[in-house]
Amino acid sequence: AAAAALTREGGEDAFRRLFRFYRQRDVSDLRGVVDFSAPGGQVFRSQLSISSVSDQDAYRAGLRPVSQWKAYGLSGYPGFIFIANPFLPGCQRHWVKQCLKLYPEKPNVCNLDLHMAPEKTTDLWGQSKEQLRRKGSSKWEPRSLLEKLRWVTLGYHYNWNTKKYSANHHTPFPSDLAFLSEQVAAACGFRGFQAQAGILNYYHFDSSLGIHVDESELDHSRPLLSFSFGQSSIFLLGGLKREEAPTAMFMHSGDIMVMSGFSRLLYHAVPRVLPNPEGTALPLCLDQALSSDLPVGSVIEHSSDEDWQVCAKYLQSSRINMTIRQVLAEGQKFPEESGTDEKGQAPSEDSHENSRAKRHKPNTV
Repeated sequence: AAAAALTREGGEDAFRRLFRFYRQRDVSDLRGVVDFSAPGGQVFRSQLSISSVSDQDAYRAGLRPVSQWKAYGLSGYPGFIFIANPFLPGCQRHWVKQCLKLYPEKPNVCNLDLHMAPEKTTDLWGQSKEQLRRKGSSKWEPRSLLEKLRWVTLGYHYNWNTKKYSANHHTPFPSDLAFLSEQVAAACGFRGFQAQAGILNYYHFDSSLGIHVDESELDHSRPLLSFSFGQSSIFLLGGLKREEAPTAMFMHSGDIMVMSGFSRLLYHAVPRVLPNPEGTALPLCLDQALSSDLPVGSVIEHSSDEDWQVCAKYLQSSRINMTIRQVLAEGQKFPEESGTDEKGQAPSEDSHENSRAKRHKPNTV
């Protein structure tokens, strides 16, 4: 009722009022949050381009055949597509491991580069895995470097000071993640999507993601893809102005959101991370082991038991989100830049949507 009243209220920065409401640790009534596992109201089934992705390519990306995906739209948000966990059993584990073990490696950029010498951030996994594996439940235990990770950038590295991408700060985009993104985009009607930049966000129960619009890409005709793994969250999707009250929705492990067309440039935020609704330490979909016989050409790799123990420990109190973008249209180039300061590649901890999350009281819901 309180959330509904705030939504009706409108007026100056209605988005921020809803953001603050859901960020509160003591909010236990979440009936106003859209749950795509029980569609109804403003939720409707969305049609996908089944013929655009072969079953074999879906399998190679660790996905079920597109004909089996459950995709939804939201009335009032044309171009927004929500895909409820389309991953094959065990395949989410690959992406979690990549986000924790491989993608933070140099030459990719992360928030820890702001505070530490380069040699100290070359092997975050190696420096953290034993500490994570032994970690107990006390919040007073020192955090490992992986637990201090807030963001990693891939491909064209976002300049947090200028809020731009540039041609001269680029590293190869991971081929496995590019393939996954291309299949999801094609299934949503965007054949030829090129994964050129990625921002990985690492959340804990006291984390939030501020209100923002993703508009730095030079080509807004291509979709923004968002993948979630681990604990759940509340996602707020608003309008073209912050005066428009947003719609709140749950995102669970394995869920994918696609923002395109009108919805590509809408304000959005994550006010809160919360335990998965099944009440288990990890979502049940992450307990499933990977099949022993992967298809030929699969980008999915088996994780060792030791590696997954570390990942599982991390995810007991965390959520990982991958947002993938195409920065340039086919044949498009960056405008000429003069005096680009590449030292401005990383933000101060509180300067941007993907900066270090503000700390709140532990979630008790």
